[in-house]
Amino acid sequence: MAKLQITQIKSEIGGKRNQRETLRTLGLKRINDTVLKEDRPEIRGMVNTVSHLVTVEEVE
Repeated sequence: MAKLQITQIKSEIGGKRNQRETLRTLGLKRINDTVLKEDRPEIRGMVNTVSHLVTVEEVE
């Protein structure tokens, strides 16, 4: 199954509470943090919530 490489590129400061919590749930704590997650609908939904704060790449 494909994986998503998610990298935080902007700060969570000033964001809404659910956006800050979504970043923590994804495992992102600071700018330039990167995590690998399975490509699942739940993860895609979380990425949509914080799409302006992260970049996403598909990794094989």
